[in-house]
Amino acid sequence: MSAINLLRDSASSTETGARVLPLRRGPAVAVLSEDDLERIHVATLRVLEETGVEIGAGAVLERLEASGARVHTEARRVRFPRSLIEEALQRSPRELLLAARDPACDLHVDGTAGWLSPGGSTAEIIDLATGDRRPSTEADVAAVARLADAVPQIGFLGPSVAALDVPPLARPLHELRAQYANTSKHVQLMSAVDARSAEAATQIARIVAGGEGQLRERPVLSVSLRSRSPFAYDDGVLEAAVTFAEAGVPCGFVATPITGATAPATLAGSLVASNAEVLAGIAALQLLVPGAPTFHGTRGMVADPGGGEATSGGPEDVRFQMASIQLARSFGLPAYVGAFATGAKASDWQAGMEGGLSGVACWMTGPDLLSAAGLLHGARVFSPAAMLLDTELFDLVRQIPLGFDVDEETLALDVIEKVGPGEHFLGEPHTIRHMREAWMARFMDKDTWEAWEEAGRPQPPDRAAERALELLASREPAPLPPGVEERIREVIAEHERDHIG
Repeated sequence: MSAINLLRDSASSTETGARVLPLRRGPAVAVLSEDDLERIHVATLRVLEETGVEIGAGAVLERLEASGARVHTEARRVRFPRSLIEEALQRSPRELLLAARDPACDLHVDGTAGWLSPGGSTAEIIDLATGDRRPSTEADVAAVARLADAVPQIGFLGPSVAALDVPPLARPLHELRAQYANTSKHVQLMSAVDARSAEAATQIARIVAGGEGQLRERPVLSVSLRSRSPFAYDDGVLEAAVTFAEAGVPCGFVATPITGATAPATLAGSLVASNAEVLAGIAALQLLVPGAPTFHGTRGMVADPGGGEATSGGPEDVRFQMASIQLARSFGLPAYVGAFATGAKASDWQAGMEGGLSGVACWMTGPDLLSAAGLLHGARVFSPAAMLLDTELFDLVRQIPLGFDVDEETLALDVIEKVGPGEHFLGEPHTIRHMREAWMARFMDKDTWEAWEEAGRPQPPDRAAERALELLASREPAPLPPGVEERIREVIAEHERDHIG
């Protein structure tokens, strides 16, 4: 009988090579009817054909016009006929391989499971030693990567925090080096948004993969590129996408609308706007690099009616999240979604409630890639302790689709007959065997009241912060092969010398 309580820490593994754990897809709950999906799709096509998208890249504009898009060069406005969008959706692969340095951490993105990543490239982090909020650094990028490498609920490394202590134009490369040096899981980049940075990042990925052909066969890097809502891609973003795609690096597009601010105030309108932005990126990529691996992503927030500031964690977020996943699936595209992010400033009741709603919604609708573990304050601040708490939440939700076995052993008729009325099952061999399979919390409190008081009334965030410090002090990721990090540093130095001065 397989244990319900699978791997929680890599040191407690009961499965050979189980270094990453998926969220199995749930019952495919639909928040939109088929008619509603069609209306949103038709509305999206109308926006793309009539309103269009601003694309700040001259060379890309010329190539898009030659491929059939309608381009207004002065305004840098591109309009996509319906036929181009439909053709792009047909060209896009339905499955992805997100490879890792450690093949046991390879992610096969095929619609059956979701994989979790931390963060969202925030500029601030909660310091584990002091508990204070401060600007993030390259050392923080490395530390988060080491933590994520150690916990199997994290399937891949997204951009967690920004390395604010290095030159901005070389920042994505420094972040990439810090991640590759501290994890053997798959790495996803977000901030390389011009062709020069993309080429340097691709060089680094080739070094890690072992060569150009090896990177195509086993892409150890993927990229999520952001649109600028509403309806724009900044200079260099699509040029970077082409550079990555031509190297075989999966390149997805993620809209980050703020409903009521950078997107319409209705969820349907916001979904149309964000979907138009994503499909414009995918269409452009497929016109320029046909068959390039890609994915459809959203990380939405809502403008607070009280002050207009972007926030996250309410029911609108969850419904938008579920609808976005459903929409991506209707196109047959891998679905990326921002999950777990909360408006709370600390890992408190609000954060747990909002994260729990988001996690269950993900199980019910089935995204392929889940981002944002560890984010607080509307995705503005990253907390390593919150990331570990989110992995516990992820693990809780993971248990739902695992179900339980029903057979002669688990029906327990023999032990029921042996114990009989009025007795207990505590000392029975059957109980001892199966109690080991019970899910065990790492951070939630299960002690008696007296034991909890004696320990100083610790809270889950306290335990998570303590565990994070323990992991950082004791765990070492698999090192890069000899000479690889030195070659990566040479690429970064060359990029800084040639393009920064």
